[in-house]
Amino acid sequence: MISTAIRLARVGSRAELAAAALLGLGYPCVMLAALIPNLWFFAAACAVTYGADRYLHQRNSYLINRLNKVRAGLSIRFLVRQLLLVLLLARMGLAEQPLFYAAVAGFLLFYGIQAPQGALATLIRLRRGMPVVARNVDLHALRIPDAPPNYLVNRSAEKMLHLDVFAMAGLLAAAETGTDAYGYAGLGVTLVLGMIYILLLVPYLRRSRRVPKPPAVLGAVDNWLREYQPSVVLYFSGSKESAYQVNMWLETLEQSEGRPLVLLRERAIMTQLAPTWLPVLCVPGGTHLMNLDLSSVQVALYAANVGKNIHLLRVPTMKHVFIGHGDSDKIASVNPFSKVYDEVWTAGRAGRDRYALADVGVRDDDIVEVGRPQLAPIRTSADAPGHPVPTILYAPTWEGWDDNPGNTSLLLAGENIVKRLLKAEKPVRVIYKPHPFTGIRDKKAKAVHDRITALVNAANAARAAEPRWAKESADAQAGQAAARAELTRIEERLAALTAPGRAGGDESEESRVSLADHDRLDRAKALRAEWNDAYWRTFGWWEHKVVSGAEPKLYDCFNQSDGMVSDISSVVSDFIASGKPYAVTDSAQLGVEEFKRQNTAVRAAVVLSNSAAELDELLEAVADPAADRLASARRELKTYLLGPDEPTSIEQFNAAVAALGAKAVARNVGVAQRLGAQEQPGTEPEREPAADPEAESEAAAAASAETAEPTAVPEPDGAGAPVAR
Repeated sequence: MISTAIRLARVGSRAELAAAALLGLGYPCVMLAALIPNLWFFAAACAVTYGADRYLHQRNSYLINRLNKVRAGLSIRFLVRQLLLVLLLARMGLAEQPLFYAAVAGFLLFYGIQAPQGALATLIRLRRGMPVVARNVDLHALRIPDAPPNYLVNRSAEKMLHLDVFAMAGLLAAAETGTDAYGYAGLGVTLVLGMIYILLLVPYLRRSRRVPKPPAVLGAVDNWLREYQPSVVLYFSGSKESAYQVNMWLETLEQSEGRPLVLLRERAIMTQLAPTWLPVLCVPGGTHLMNLDLSSVQVALYAANVGKNIHLLRVPTMKHVFIGHGDSDKIASVNPFSKVYDEVWTAGRAGRDRYALADVGVRDDDIVEVGRPQLAPIRTSADAPGHPVPTILYAPTWEGWDDNPGNTSLLLAGENIVKRLLKAEKPVRVIYKPHPFTGIRDKKAKAVHDRITALVNAANAARAAEPRWAKESADAQAGQAAARAELTRIEERLAALTAPGRAGGDESEESRVSLADHDRLDRAKALRAEWNDAYWRTFGWWEHKVVSGAEPKLYDCFNQSDGMVSDISSVVSDFIASGKPYAVTDSAQLGVEEFKRQNTAVRAAVVLSNSAAELDELLEAVADPAADRLASARRELKTYLLGPDEPTSIEQFNAAVAALGAKAVARNVGVAQRLGAQEQPGTEPEREPAADPEAESEAAAAASAETAEPTAVPEPDGAGAPVAR
């Protein structure tokens, strides 16, 4: 019942639901107390509404947004409470007293001074905004001033409105005691503090407190670009929930050759970006982006197919590559939009074959196999934790943009999968890690997620009550307490290491101060590894776990698992790198043979129906390697899907970047020569011969001493080896 209420109210927890209920009940109680009249009842009900309102705002509750939509926003709620106080005073026979008129005038004046306060706060925020947000980019020449302190500009309207508490308390005290001085004092404090708030904001309108104007900012960024001369750009646009799609490529780009740059389009992504020493520019405006000096860029990498890609795709001097954010058999992996790119890079031979089968216009010559550099952290079955109780990871993908039942197992099979795992004859531990997009389109998916979470939590409680696990828990208590303390210490050290600038700085100030410190980043990386190790020690190897949020990462869950259940997504392809058994759910009920025919990654999987009755085969393979009849098929499939182990994926990736960069240089040299020939009267421009990779490489080497000759990727010894084109 409570879970249903939480879902319907769209709040994040029981505490939020309780606060919402108190807010909903509090205002009718305030009105009733004013009508009776009962001063103490009124004061208590007001206190409840103040507390509930403040709590919901601090939690950024979705309910606050809904209240604004129905014209019950923050200002209205405060105004209603003040009007009800005026009604209380009238019902108590004070309507003819000077204090009553002072209360009405005081509240009107209080709302009057909120207009300049709101205007000042808004103007300051607008003047602090820059057309470009940067990380690890030297913009010291801009002389960006410090941001106003957070206590002045953060949630300024809410803070201003809460100043009425002094007037409310003073007037209630005056009504109770008959001493009007309390009321006048409360009103005075509220108005004086409001004026002080305004005066504190005024200095931040001075010219010296403003950030430079857009032309100056864009000019400084262009100067930096001309000095840095980026050669490879990782371009990304999307919602903050999709930040994982760009984060997965940061470490690869850090290991790449050349001068990399990350180019983002949404400010929200900046706050979700993983720590990196790579220079990052966030340019929300399409016009601003198209006017940046990116003439040195040879290769642009795209992690997602989105409309804003066109703002960079229009640049002919660079070569454009779709690298995606995972390798899977989903229809998104053969999107016809991929035709717009010069090349499409896939992990292994399977990606090339998918495009050939889909026949969406992507030429085979434009596909390059580069492996999956991101999979390096995944440990194989030989390095599995080896706990007495095996761990099964359930990692379903999200529901997708349409109602295709094959999108996710969560809706039709999710609960069956988890129930069967929790009730397995031989005990297993379940780790449930949902996709970060779960429930954003389909409320039913969010409801199933909530039910699965409840199942896992209930199973944990039941297991803790059993004698065997109770003993294990008692023995591990001290170690878990130490791990939790260690986790807290690591988080504090990480927060100190990764916080850019001083506390309270806005994105403009962070653009000025957040220059890369390799030593700090290395220490932070080491601390994250320690955090991950400590996290898994905070609970027992027999305890089920729901893992949501960015940390621990999906690959960390892979490394803690002995087997996995998932859907058709890149999760399956990535898990294959571990060599461990896995199962995939045929939610669309295609049948085993057809399901395997349509989906490459299923060829070495245990195929589950929506009832999940076939799970025993996976559990047997996990428990006894001799019963694992698909081990050989998984090894073959790994090479086909992800490419060979040698050369390494990062070597393949760097070779592909160098080869394509050489093509970009050769193309630009050829265009410059033709344009030069046209400028000479009576000279026929020399016709460009048919494209030849070797000739292009030679032209590139001659044209630019800074451009390294592309390293050839070895010819394949077998299916799936990459070839630079």
